[in-house]
Amino acid sequence: MVSQSGEVASATSGAAQASSELREYLSVSKQSRRLFPRAALVGLCAGIIAIVFRTLLSEADIVRNALVGWAHQYASFGWIFPISFGAAGAALSVLLVRRYAPETSGSGIPHLKATLHRLRELRWRRVLPIKMIGGVLAIGSGMALGREGPTVQMGGAVGDAVARWLNVPARERLVLIAAGAGAGLAAAFNAPLSGLVFILEEVQRDFRPIVFGAVFLAAAVADIVARLAAGQLPVFAVPSYAVLPLANIPIFIILGGVAGILGVAFNKGLLVTQGLFSRFSDRTRILIAALIGASAGLIAWFSPQAVGGGHDLAEQVLAGHFMLAAIPLWFLLRFGLTLVSYGTGAPGGIFAPLLVLGALIGLAIGEIAHFFAPAAVPLPAVFAVIGMAAYFTAIVRAPLTGVVLILEMTGNYSQMLPLLVSCFTAYAVAEALKDLPIYEALLEIDLLRGGLRPAYKESIVVEMTVETGASFVGQEVKNLGLPPGCILVRCDEGGHEWVPTATTRLEEHMRITAVIAPEAANALAVLRRGCEAGH
Repeated sequence: MVSQSGEVASATSGAAQASSELREYLSVSKQSRRLFPRAALVGLCAGIIAIVFRTLLSEADIVRNALVGWAHQYASFGWIFPISFGAAGAALSVLLVRRYAPETSGSGIPHLKATLHRLRELRWRRVLPIKMIGGVLAIGSGMALGREGPTVQMGGAVGDAVARWLNVPARERLVLIAAGAGAGLAAAFNAPLSGLVFILEEVQRDFRPIVFGAVFLAAAVADIVARLAAGQLPVFAVPSYAVLPLANIPIFIILGGVAGILGVAFNKGLLVTQGLFSRFSDRTRILIAALIGASAGLIAWFSPQAVGGGHDLAEQVLAGHFMLAAIPLWFLLRFGLTLVSYGTGAPGGIFAPLLVLGALIGLAIGEIAHFFAPAAVPLPAVFAVIGMAAYFTAIVRAPLTGVVLILEMTGNYSQMLPLLVSCFTAYAVAEALKDLPIYEALLEIDLLRGGLRPAYKESIVVEMTVETGASFVGQEVKNLGLPPGCILVRCDEGGHEWVPTATTRLEEHMRITAVIAPEAANALAVLRRGCEAGH
């Protein structure tokens, strides 16, 4: 009884000490007036960075294709030139990453998520140049990687730079980092709503009005910058397909199921490749990257569209310019090249490669359905659009982002129902197979390798939601195992807020607020494991 009273007194004392900080934290209108102009500045800068990166990658593609075209005049030995080009670019990109900024390897989105959970520090002075230069070298050399993940991480780095330049508080700095990340995706795809939804649904999972407003504003500004520089057309040029009849719903379900199974295969393959490559020393990984870059160069010698981000390849698939017999070969080629390219740790994302793979899956299902029921499926290519969203959903497990992204990228808003059906099916199949979303899995690997290192030096306030199936569900506060220096100061359930006591029982969907002192080194890990399902 004495212990329980002491915990109640401790919680009340902690609430009193944090009262001024919480009042500012909960004052949305006050924060908005201060934060939204800064978010607009972040969107402007992130949009500029995204355009510079996109332009450099376009120039790199031109150089690589021109080199392949020039080398073909020397039929007996010309293949040496694209191979050397690919090997040099891939090796140099991995060298830069391993030596100067290991956090820039891959897409950078898992690192960004760790930053927003205060588990990693974002060193923007290193992230921006290394991600920019390394990404151009890796993707430009022909590795099957995308520009979107790097643009998201660079956008987050821009948010961090602006926050530090303006000397904003730690909590607002995290909001600006999230806003920059959303702005990066918006500028990369000309898709502002996708930038917003991706941050809210996948990266930060924080639906507070201040976060929503800041990310939305930054994404809109970045999109305006991107459209001014690159035009207002959708990223993919897709014919305006007619609305598919409802009789095709079983085919949409089949497509979603296939995408779900192959999406799980992609995730498991990517994790296996990551684990395999992580066993090698830095020098060996650079040599492996050179070999993979050389392989990409050799592939480019025969088919330039098969390497790199795959934008041109995706457009051909979306237009239906592939025979059914060739689709499995293209899928396996791009599938394998993406896994090994990402496994090297070169700066580059999986957004663009997985969209290409999804389009190939969709076209294959469409061609098969057309063969058996040509009247019901007159245009198989329309299924390629649906396949992109379904495969994205199966891998990333962000169905809203998948639907909105494909709608904004292709302009095919008439396919809303097929997208919803296929994405839901893909999501359900991947969840039924108990597969972790790819960014969650990559984040877990990073945290296991590097340890949980909270990146703060002052007392902080964090908010988390108790998810369905989490270990905290049904537990009283006194039994949560929170370390000294970590105090729960607020609970919110259905709009009802109160200060918890030692006997407060946590329930599903309850939002809790905790004050964590710097000495509570493992408090974030305890809260995260307790609030999230699957731990």
